[in-house]
Amino acid sequence: MKMKVDIWSDVRCPFCFVGKRKFEKALQQFPHAENISITWHSFQLDPTLKTQPNRDAMDFFTEAKNISLAQAEQMHEHAKKAGKEAGIDFNFEHQKVANSFRGHLLIQLAKTKNLGNEIEEALFHAQFIDAKNIDDVPTLIQIGKSVGLDENEIQDALVSDDFKYRVNEDQQMAQQLGINAVPFFVLNDKYGVSGAQQPELFLEVLQKAYEEFAKGDDGLKILSQGDHCDCNGNCH
Repeated sequence: MKMKVDIWSDVRCPFCFVGKRKFEKALQQFPHAENISITWHSFQLDPTLKTQPNRDAMDFFTEAKNISLAQAEQMHEHAKKAGKEAGIDFNFEHQKVANSFRGHLLIQLAKTKNLGNEIEEALFHAQFIDAKNIDDVPTLIQIGKSVGLDENEIQDALVSDDFKYRVNEDQQMAQQLGINAVPFFVLNDKYGVSGAQQPELFLEVLQKAYEEFAKGDDGLKILSQGDHCDCNGNCH
């Protein structure tokens, strides 16, 4: 019997990448890691975002947030610092302005093949390090194939009504749980952790949840709120 960990995330969210790495570090220290089952869930921070791969990323950010370049640089510096702490070298200057919906379709396909974690890592890397367009079909095919997905299945997934439904279902589930910012971790359907917390906190919650998961306790408790991005596209 394995304990469930559900993670809501958007591959356009830098702190979701940071949170993934920090949670993985906690798992490395957790003695029952082999008994943890992780499920990634889709969460689009900005479903209406128009893909503009040739747009300057910083210019887009300042306009979207209605802030100065200095403010934007300060916000990105905070994210870069968090990234370095987690072993990530963010490439914000060259990242592509791209809607993440097709990326989430690819995630839904990967989940059916038990490759959810692998595709999340690959998409984060594509968005924040390699500065690829995660709304571009050939690019997504390349990313999907890199983790072992079949090209024909990827093409079908990117136009699949079933996977579109699954993306929307994940978002609706998040809404029902009161999740309005990501990353968000739910352990054993009981404990909720908001934001890219330190590995020590993740480890503490893992240990507590694991001790209790066989008891069938329910009810969601938000233990703490760390670095995250909310539905308004603001990263804190």
